Amino acid sequence: MAEIITLDDPDDPRLHDYTGLTDVELRRRREPAEGLFIAEGEKVIRRARQAGYAMRSMLLSAKWVDAMRDVIDEDPAPVYVVHPDLAERVTGYHVHRGALASMRREPLPEASRVLATARRVVVMESVNDHTNIGAIFRSAAALGMDAVLLSPDCADPLYRRSVKVSMGAVFSVPYARLDAWPRGLDAVRDAGFRLLALTPGEDATPIDEAAPHRLDRVALMLGAEGDGLTERAMRAAHERVRIPMAHGVDSLNVGAAAAVAFYAVTAGRPQP
Repeated sequence: MAEIITLDDPDDPRLHDYTGLTDVELRRRREPAEGLFIAEGEKVIRRARQAGYAMRSMLLSAKWVDAMRDVIDEDPAPVYVVHPDLAERVTGYHVHRGALASMRREPLPEASRVLATARRVVVMESVNDHTNIGAIFRSAAALGMDAVLLSPDCADPLYRRSVKVSMGAVFSVPYARLDAWPRGLDAVRDAGFRLLALTPGEDATPIDEAAPHRLDRVALMLGAEGDGLTERAMRAAHERVRIPMAHGVDSLNVGAAAAVAFYAVTAGRPQP
């Protein structure tokens, strides 16, 4: 059973994991180096634990102690109970969900290990917006994609905003980073995947004509909002595919485009 400790000092060193959560550059440096990430909200905390992540501590407002009682009873990590005003001073924002947990990161698997058991893979290049990362992971989980590969400059899927937007889906879809880009795509090709580059370009094949759901192994490549995939990445693909647009709309944002494309890749039949 966890020890429940009431704190009233924002400078208490036991709150170190939760300081400055809105400072993106600070958290990008601190969290991987210190081997932690922040889970926000009851559902996300529970999903992180179910996925096997160990808890370092929880930060709760008093009214959330009863709601998290089963976790408190099962997990020995300390629970820090604070007034909502103090939580805001420490974290830098209003913690309206009332529950935060500092979780221990696990080492990422090698890309080859992720590819070994996958048939439908998402490959992201330079997607550095945490909201987009979270939305893409949520769609990947919901629509039956097997794994995600990230270029070296993609945002951290375990950053608080990514985790929150994904509703914990970042814990259920295996992912890895490709250390070299775009040379790392050779490993995807060598593993038997057909690389499809998603682009709004008119010269690309409509995705329904490409029929990715009929391919044995397919890797769908997505680029950053606005710029899309670089020419280097598209040259590494077997084929360029597009989502047909109507009413003069030239493209969708990357999160929406990903969901549409995942449906086409999996033929709308996610695996349980």
